[in-house]
Amino acid sequence: MVGENRKTILVVDDAPENIDVLSGILSDTFKVKAALNGERALVIAAKEPKPVLILLDIMMPGMDGYAVCRRLKQNPATADIPVIFVTAKNQDEDEQQGLRLGAVDYLTKPIRPAIVLARIRTHLALYDQNLALAQKVRERTAELSETRLQIIQRLGRAAEYKDNETGPHVIRMSHYSRLIAEALSDNRDWADLIFNAAPMHDIGKIGIPDRILLKPGKLDAEEWRIMKQHPEFGAEIIGDHPSDIIKTSREIALGHHEKWDGSGYPRGLKGEAIPLSARIIAVADVFDALTTARPYKKAWSVEETLNYMNQGSGRHFDPKLLAVFHQVLDKVLKIKARYAEHQPES
Repeated sequence: MVGENRKTILVVDDAPENIDVLSGILSDTFKVKAALNGERALVIAAKEPKPVLILLDIMMPGMDGYAVCRRLKQNPATADIPVIFVTAKNQDEDEQQGLRLGAVDYLTKPIRPAIVLARIRTHLALYDQNLALAQKVRERTAELSETRLQIIQRLGRAAEYKDNETGPHVIRMSHYSRLIAEALSDNRDWADLIFNAAPMHDIGKIGIPDRILLKPGKLDAEEWRIMKQHPEFGAEIIGDHPSDIIKTSREIALGHHEKWDGSGYPRGLKGEAIPLSARIIAVADVFDALTTARPYKKAWSVEETLNYMNQGSGRHFDPKLLAVFHQVLDKVLKIKARYAEHQPES
């Protein structure tokens, strides 16, 4: 086998002669690295290229093999490396303890070369199979996540056909929401989740009659009562599912009309009882709604809108989120110009 392509096995033993014996058995097939103590073994195991398997003695001065195995399994960088104990300790309780710590096998000294090689090949084959299975699971999980995301996006598009206030509005407020999320946290995945779930905030308007939803004038009391049901309709449409995109979309749809002081709807939640995602969308949604012309109103200027929203700090809006919104305002205005009403939605 070409040296550069050989897999690396780490041999850990405080007796150099034992390392020599194992190296002699393995060196024709594997690249062998050696450590005379547990501390050194932990360092080697964490370095690239990592060993594909570790042969570990138990009785060593300082850190014994059990402690080394425990540390290996606690470190995410080395937790998946198979460990085989090779030791003179041959009591059943010794083997049971090693296996409880996460070792895959237990060989007793004196070792037999054919048995050592056979066990190593078996566990490496299992390790390779587990890696392949884990990759398939990751691919399948990514596929399912993409499918859920596509469903969410298509539901968002469905709302656009129903509501004449969507379209570019949904695009803009989704971008605004992500800007706020990015300013709050370095977690890019969470910011993307907010961005992808934001278009679902008004999906419940599908359940509102057109005579109310499309009315050009002010709604009367009964019409407003019906309109205020759309958050609950949205939650019902999205449903209850453990996936992050579904959960976040649902809490946004249900909670984006709640207000910081508890005067919102549909549940009258107050302060941090309102999900953070819904509080973010409330800021982004109101800003875009007020700065955009509608059949029943003119567009407000940015200055007028910000003055109004500042007055609502601590009442309508989470004060901290409103402050963050001001921090990203320059980026918000660029998004607003890029996705202006007269421009295509792409």
